[in-house]
Amino acid sequence: MKRILTTLLALALCLGVCSCAKGPEADRDLTVNVMVLNGTTGFGMAKLIADSGQDKARLNYAFDVETDASNVTAALIDGGCDIAALPTNAAAAMYNKTQGGVQLLALNTLGVLYLVVNGDALTVQSMADLEGMTVYVPAQNPTFLFRALCDAAEVDVTVDDSYAQPADLRTALAAGEVDIAVLPEPMVTIACAANESLVPALDLTAQWEQVYPEGSLVQGCVVARTGFIQEHPAETAAFLEEYGASIAYAQDEPEEAAKLIEQTGIFTNAAVAEKALPRCNLCFITGDEMRGDMDRFLQILYGVAPESIGGTVPDEGFYYKG
Repeated sequence: MKRILTTLLALALCLGVCSCAKGPEADRDLTVNVMVLNGTTGFGMAKLIADSGQDKARLNYAFDVETDASNVTAALIDGGCDIAALPTNAAAAMYNKTQGGVQLLALNTLGVLYLVVNGDALTVQSMADLEGMTVYVPAQNPTFLFRALCDAAEVDVTVDDSYAQPADLRTALAAGEVDIAVLPEPMVTIACAANESLVPALDLTAQWEQVYPEGSLVQGCVVARTGFIQEHPAETAAFLEEYGASIAYAQDEPEEAAKLIEQTGIFTNAAVAEKALPRCNLCFITGDEMRGDMDRFLQILYGVAPESIGGTVPDEGFYYKG
């Protein structure tokens, strides 16, 4: 349903632009600095990056693909970045740290985490099967989410987040150094291709929705500096229209989108990206639905690890109203 709504929302935004009274025109001479992380949270930006490179976009974008979220947040703070795709907990933490310096524009990714096991060594069919096990989980957002699931399932699990980066954990899993791990897409697809014994045993989004409100697992989002939004409302609105269409393209044309994902440097392998896209749960959620989904998610994270969102659930100023 979320995927269908994404396409409809993107269409509605475009129709709204055509049918409403004309507002301020977006400034084509203004450089809009946008940063994305390589991997799933950046997948939906590929078409827009490609269009911009061919001078087909409405705005004059300068895109930067990063591997480390801390580089993105630093650029937002010092003004070197106007708009960025981030993990949802990082966006909330940044809002709190900067006392309202960023606002949430849209949610772009739902749950992308899977529990992957060495099928030759283990059989896992439910969270209860994890009792007493050590599960390797990438640091930060995946660790917080997995701990929330373990608490809800009332299972005693040792969470080892010594592999800080998903790519490092994927390599260790594929090499047989660990037998059970939580990974995001597209790392799941890469690991399973490298080691035929590996099996995605649990879809953690499905597990989440068994114990928490449906739709409340939201892992990726796009934010903008509050100052940029206030100074450039027309450009902010134009970006959202183009970004919504870009995400819809990734959903509707995965083969072509995967090629763009590789070409734009968001991910290195188009074939893997294409296989992973159906499990990436891309979305484009704005407005009241965005606020409801994000607030429910942050309330859950606050109950598990308040520090993961900056110590408090953001107030209503966190949410872009358009």
